[in-house]
Amino acid sequence: MPSVLIVDDLVSIHEMLEAVIQPTGFATSFATDGEKALVRYKAEKFELVLADIDMKPMDGITLLKQLKLYDPNAVVIIMTAYASTESAVQALKHGAFDYLQKPFRVDELIATLRRGLEFRKFQAERAAAIAGSGVKTADIESRLIGKSAKLTKLSAQIRKLATVRTPVLLIGENGTGKGSVAEILHAANGAPDAALVRIDCSLSSEASFRDGLLGQNGEGGAWVKQAKGGTLFLQNLQSLSQSVQKELVSVLRNTAHGFRLICTTSEDLEKLVDEGKFHDELFYRVASLPVQMPALRERAEDIPLLVKHYAAQAANPLFDANLIEFTEDAKNVMSAYHWPGNLTELSQVVSKIAGTSDTRVITSQQLPLRLRELKHWPTLEEYLAGQEKQYLDMVLHACRNDKTAAAKVLGVDVSKLG
Repeated sequence: MPSVLIVDDLVSIHEMLEAVIQPTGFATSFATDGEKALVRYKAEKFELVLADIDMKPMDGITLLKQLKLYDPNAVVIIMTAYASTESAVQALKHGAFDYLQKPFRVDELIATLRRGLEFRKFQAERAAAIAGSGVKTADIESRLIGKSAKLTKLSAQIRKLATVRTPVLLIGENGTGKGSVAEILHAANGAPDAALVRIDCSLSSEASFRDGLLGQNGEGGAWVKQAKGGTLFLQNLQSLSQSVQKELVSVLRNTAHGFRLICTTSEDLEKLVDEGKFHDELFYRVASLPVQMPALRERAEDIPLLVKHYAAQAANPLFDANLIEFTEDAKNVMSAYHWPGNLTELSQVVSKIAGTSDTRVITSQQLPLRLRELKHWPTLEEYLAGQEKQYLDMVLHACRNDKTAAAKVLGVDVSKLG
């Protein structure tokens, strides 16, 4: 019988909740404050915790934080008596599974407990599946090319994220590889037949979004049903209208336990929340595990490896793609370019050149003009992090070792060039 630890400083609440919860198949235990609840949870490991937010000496939010530190998979449902959603949003921010506003209906309480229990079971099944398979290093390296510190950090994050089912928010510019990360996490799901349902919120009309994702009565539409057991991948979440954002909250409350939720954004959603342009509860439901995707210019040392990777994928009628080479000069120019389109732009440039070149060795002169023009190169300040010397050498070379000309291009005193 699944167990629920009820935490409330009013014994009358214990008695009322016991009377309505036990007949539905849950075993109940009680604690009158957060400190006692934490001790009991560590000793007995309950499937669910149902805690009031307003308690002393340890309130519900503090208990939630402590439980999550001890057991990241703890399923905590917060009860709040406040009319506003401010306290509820704070609970979601710190990892609560859901919240209930007093006075709540019995059917709402039982439905929330059952969703929480299903989520707990799914977590256990996922952990077992991952223990047998997991995210292999080769799986990550085949999709995320590079050895830079930023990419190494990202790879480590992905390995950790693959072991949990909490929603993930991928933040970064367009073309930084958010789709590849979503595919890696989906592949680690442990269910080979599970669907990855990919929805671009910036391309879907509001009508199709309402029909496909929201459905009727907050139960989710066809997209939600397709994603069950797999992954729902919502791209460009910032593009949703505020009315749809509000409705999406309801859908996620009712259905999010049935799939892995991964969202992407190219904007600062937290800032949009502060400006009143993005629904605060939706933000905390999708952003419990934010991942910052580095722009290509922030990991320029990976560009030579990426060039080799994309060149090998090109279809050149004259040469074996694996034999096509880019000269050091060409790779230096590409490493210095700022790549506003990130990986997508680099892939297109390399693939087009490698696929159409009538020479096996590609020089810098065969690169697009925008890559070779000095005015498109990053400023010196953008290259100070580990790239200064290489950048100065390239600019000096481009200026035929004329330090005065190079200093003018860089906007620095000539003494900076030694």
